[in-house]
Amino acid sequence: MSEGIRAIMQDDLIVAVLPLFLAASALEAWYSARKGLGWYEISDFKASVVAMLATGMVDILPKVAGIWAMYTLHEISPLRDTVGRQWWAWCLLFLLDDFTYYWFHRGNHTVRLMWAGHVNHHSSRYMNLGTALRQGVGERAIKYAFWLWLPLLGFDPAMVVSMLGISLFYQFWLHTPVIGKLHPAIEFVLNTPSHHRVHHGSNVRYLDRNHGATLILWDRLFGTFSEEIAEEPVVYGLTKNNPDNTASTVLLRDLRGLVGDLRRARCWQDRMRYLFRAPGWSHDGPDLRSETLRARAAATG
Repeated sequence: MSEGIRAIMQDDLIVAVLPLFLAASALEAWYSARKGLGWYEISDFKASVVAMLATGMVDILPKVAGIWAMYTLHEISPLRDTVGRQWWAWCLLFLLDDFTYYWFHRGNHTVRLMWAGHVNHHSSRYMNLGTALRQGVGERAIKYAFWLWLPLLGFDPAMVVSMLGISLFYQFWLHTPVIGKLHPAIEFVLNTPSHHRVHHGSNVRYLDRNHGATLILWDRLFGTFSEEIAEEPVVYGLTKNNPDNTASTVLLRDLRGLVGDLRRARCWQDRMRYLFRAPGWSHDGPDLRSETLRARAAATG
């Protein structure tokens, strides 16, 4: 088992393609500067790189623990000798991995405790390939737990981790502003730059929408899809943006806010609500959850 864990860690797809990601970001930044498009801002990009480095460090122990748990569960799976590396197993794993990512990502937006670990990915007011590097740091602590059911179904842990890497590789390119809307058939099935621009929007219409990884079908199926419309350009960032791009602010601001809310709460029931209800809920202030804001906008519009 230990040899398998070492092999997977050494064969990390994202680490292997990181130079490509950085080169693509540099090329996009150069193009933006040459054309005067304003897609990049230096302190914002530096904050994204800091978040990327922090994620890499925080990810080590949870990933080792997650892979160890995957191997342990795979060993007791009654399907481990049935599900191998057949073509159909890869196809099924792709769907199940994408389905898992949808619910993990949706939870990152609808559970305050999880949002505190994901929010830094949304803290940039720019949409570019550099923003893709600004991964959610705190979310790494629990991420792999969401995928533990797949080894129980008989899938080799190496396959599961490989699929995680492929999914993340695909999502990197969704952050470019270069690509407009694609053919309607593609836009219907796949997550695209247009759909992901919506996901990074702070507009009430766009809040907490389009959580998919590779496929957008889950959002369409479970009611979290929103189209990017020309009449309402996406405003990137948070509903309450960070005052600066320091590492402390980008990485810890919402966690500090959560701790402050827990201290203000008057009872344990409210503390639990702060932890597990969606961001924006308050025991003594206005309800600013995205669904509440959308319902209010619909009622007044």
